[in-house]
Amino acid sequence: MNIKPIINLFGVLLIAFSFVMLVPFIIGVIYSEDNHQIYIFVFIIVFAFGLFLWLLSRGSLKEIRITEGFVITILFWFVLGMIGSIPFVLSGITIVDSVFESISGVTTTGATVLTALEDLPKSLLIYRQLLQWIGGMGLIILVVAIMPSFGIGGSQLFKMDAPGFDSSEKLTPTIRESAAALWKIYIGLTVLCLISYVLAGMDTFDAVSHALSTVSIGGFSTYDQSIGFFNNVYIEIVCIMFMLLSATSFSLHYYSIFHGKRLKHFYDPELRFFFLVILGIIIIISFYYLIINNLDLSSLRYIIFQTISIVTTSGFVTGEYSLMPGFVPFLLLVGAFIGACSGSVGGGLKAWRVLIIINQAKKEITKIIHPSAVVTTKIGKKVIDASISEKVWGFFTVYVITFIMLLMLVLSSGLDFESAFSAVGATLNNLGPGLGAVSENYGSLSMMTKITLCFAMILGRLEIFTLLVVLTPAFWRR
Repeated sequence: MNIKPIINLFGVLLIAFSFVMLVPFIIGVIYSEDNHQIYIFVFIIVFAFGLFLWLLSRGSLKEIRITEGFVITILFWFVLGMIGSIPFVLSGITIVDSVFESISGVTTTGATVLTALEDLPKSLLIYRQLLQWIGGMGLIILVVAIMPSFGIGGSQLFKMDAPGFDSSEKLTPTIRESAAALWKIYIGLTVLCLISYVLAGMDTFDAVSHALSTVSIGGFSTYDQSIGFFNNVYIEIVCIMFMLLSATSFSLHYYSIFHGKRLKHFYDPELRFFFLVILGIIIIISFYYLIINNLDLSSLRYIIFQTISIVTTSGFVTGEYSLMPGFVPFLLLVGAFIGACSGSVGGGLKAWRVLIIINQAKKEITKIIHPSAVVTTKIGKKVIDASISEKVWGFFTVYVITFIMLLMLVLSSGLDFESAFSAVGATLNNLGPGLGAVSENYGSLSMMTKITLCFAMILGRLEIFTLLVVLTPAFWRR
């Protein structure tokens, strides 16, 4: 393995991340906050260190190999979580809680250890939202778009870090153009979301803050009550609309916007399945509420919002969903395991993997009934190659094993099963709010449990395999 490309690109990534600190600094100045100097301090330190690393290894590469791509991607998410925690530490939050909050932000999980958010400095609040926004599409993808200016190729990093994106299907002739196109869509959605929130009744600061976390499907809010604080149906409609847009494959948005294929969304089998899952859960919960004589317009509004928020792994709430009656909270949590569409910024297994698993199961049942039949796995009109089905089943197997191992670790801390199960599920699927002891925040958990869940959040953000591959001896023998 060549260490120089890793040092070189890592320096570029740190330089890019350092500029994030300027936004909370400006907010701190605007609102005359006493702690705004900490962001300039962190900016100078991170920028200087990144520049030093880049100059140290300048001109050492033209194209990154897959080995270096894996290492840089993983190293960056871990180190970004550590560096991102510095403003929290300097604001008086413990180191472990600061790292947890930072990693939760950059992985767009939305699990928080903080309370009384309304009393926190606005500079720190906007910083939390920015962590989610840059983590949503991935800072690495932004850097890939500008890499040629540094004399660096970025195809391997794009494959490693594009959130659920099928790197075998190029949107544009070059990786740089693909990364730039994705960021244009991402920024465009953010601006539209911001404007929509203002028109719906939010003030400018809240609109900016929630636009950043809505489009990134992060779920951080500036209030402990989350979206429920506003109690505004128009704000909830805006939130629902942009959660769904961000949970949809960005490649569909690309073809619709840049190639004029306006109806491509309607013919996509994965998107149809994703919406059917959401609709099915809404119908089941509504029917249950009807049975217990608790269904009215207010509860239906609550059901629709919570279902879409949890299934898309956004994690916004208009009430404590863990207090919903009967099996409903667990049904919503199961929906989060399915998650958003591939190529989106959402978490979970991804709808297309679940769709392949279901179709593969149907195929096996058909073969049992008709042993001589030749049956293929299809999604829509597309025949799914057997190798893809094998990869999906392999991923699912590793996912289940990883989940069980993490669950055992969290249970060993003494946490009850409901809280432990939901905490692992909510962090591994980058959802955020859980059930039981973690329904409101994760502040009461032990230090080791928080560290375990930090690892789970990064595993979920990297879709498990990227991180686990580096832990195998075979990888280091390449």
